[in-house]
Amino acid sequence: MHTDLWDLFINTVKAEVIPALGCTEPVAVGLAAAIARSKLQEAPESIQAEVSPNLMKNGMGVRVPGTGMTGLAIAAAAGAIGGDADAGLEVFHTLNDAKVNTAKTLIEKGKVKITVADTSRALFAKVTLFAQQRWVRVTIADTHTNVVAIEENGITTFRQQQPSSTAPDSNMPKLPSQTTVQDIYQFITEVPLQRLAFIERAKQLNEALSQEGLSADYGLQVGATLQRHVARGLLSGGLLTDVISRSAAASDARMGGAMLPAMSNSGSGNQGIAATMPVVVAAEYLQSSHEQLLRALMLSHLLAIYIKQHQHKLSALCAVTTAAMGSAAGITYLLGGDYRQISYAVSSMIGDVAGVICDGAKNACAMKVSSSAGSAVKSSLMAIDNIHVTGQEGIVADDVDSSIRNLSALANGAMSHTDQQILDIMVQKAL
Repeated sequence: MHTDLWDLFINTVKAEVIPALGCTEPVAVGLAAAIARSKLQEAPESIQAEVSPNLMKNGMGVRVPGTGMTGLAIAAAAGAIGGDADAGLEVFHTLNDAKVNTAKTLIEKGKVKITVADTSRALFAKVTLFAQQRWVRVTIADTHTNVVAIEENGITTFRQQQPSSTAPDSNMPKLPSQTTVQDIYQFITEVPLQRLAFIERAKQLNEALSQEGLSADYGLQVGATLQRHVARGLLSGGLLTDVISRSAAASDARMGGAMLPAMSNSGSGNQGIAATMPVVVAAEYLQSSHEQLLRALMLSHLLAIYIKQHQHKLSALCAVTTAAMGSAAGITYLLGGDYRQISYAVSSMIGDVAGVICDGAKNACAMKVSSSAGSAVKSSLMAIDNIHVTGQEGIVADDVDSSIRNLSALANGAMSHTDQQILDIMVQKAL
């Protein structure tokens, strides 16, 4: 392990682990609309948005924070009327009742139109705002805040240099292809603690979301339901139940429209929750030191990024499951596990939850967060007893990096057909 990789690892986490207010696919639409409004410099009379099929899938059923409504129409309208064009994934933080009511009026008058774009890009949003004889169009693609083009009244005023669907943002730090899980583990155990201090913000934001989800009626109330049944005696408390309920509660709040940001991972708030909350709860339960918590959180988030970088940005594979593999590593570390046992935990999760589908962002994502968090705990407890899914079973290989590549091959290959089937089903439901 060379310390010259440390800066890249840290910068990659800082770039990929950032606050996001609301589900990031509607956020991308809202951000494009807000930027268009800043160029238009007046309230739009109508709005048109074209989005990729995958963005449509992840935007149809999720609530937009501060609006009480679901879907991409309100995301576009709210972004155009009250969004902060300079706030990135927190574009909706400036919404208030007056702005939301104006946005809702546009929708009620039929002035907001959302269509599916003919594009090969998984993440794509082209939003056009019209006012009198003027119009502005902003296109975001490949990552949730990556503006690739701006057009004003037929004139292209900005175009990203050398846009590419395979290399969406040359300025985004990226882990080298030769990176291994062992590299990440060695970094975590050797890097000076002060260089990891920033990752504590993930705990602060996602724990606040979790507390919000337990205190109010958000989404499916998965976390709150589990805690109610502990109080009734139908479930026992303890590490597993607490990890599941508190992780799910954060997702309940996020998907239910809470006006609190999540600390995201790889462009997803739910991935950030899945990589954070199981580690936070385990650290509390085990009475881990502050240093152990920070190192475990960094291990979890960096490993989640490592796994996700092997896969397409949006796919039929639920990325909450892969983010929680980071938590499995983090919990195993907190339990005193070494690199070998951390590898066992990740491989066991691949053997457990590989193939869980993503059928769009919605309240039920909290259930997938709960399933993934539970799998992380099970896999970690097995790992410290040196029990794991072996390379003789299914898609799991003899080493953890090969197991991750096998999982990613499944996500990028055969599950592309699954993705199309899911899209077909969801579009038919929307008709």
